[in-house]
Amino acid sequence: MSTALTELAERITKSADAMLGGPDEGVAVDLYEVERSLRTARRRLEVASDNLSA
Repeated sequence: MSTALTELAERITKSADAMLGGPDEGVAVDLYEVERSLRTARRRLEVASDNLSA
């Protein structure tokens, strides 16, 4: 799951980058927020996984 979240965050960032400076720049800002949330979710998932292993 961690890999899937990382890959999804990377695709979202790439899409947001492509929108910067254009008429959809507001959507890019929203996508960056989604990307940050996915990265946070990935970190929390890794912590939970580590706690299960301990």
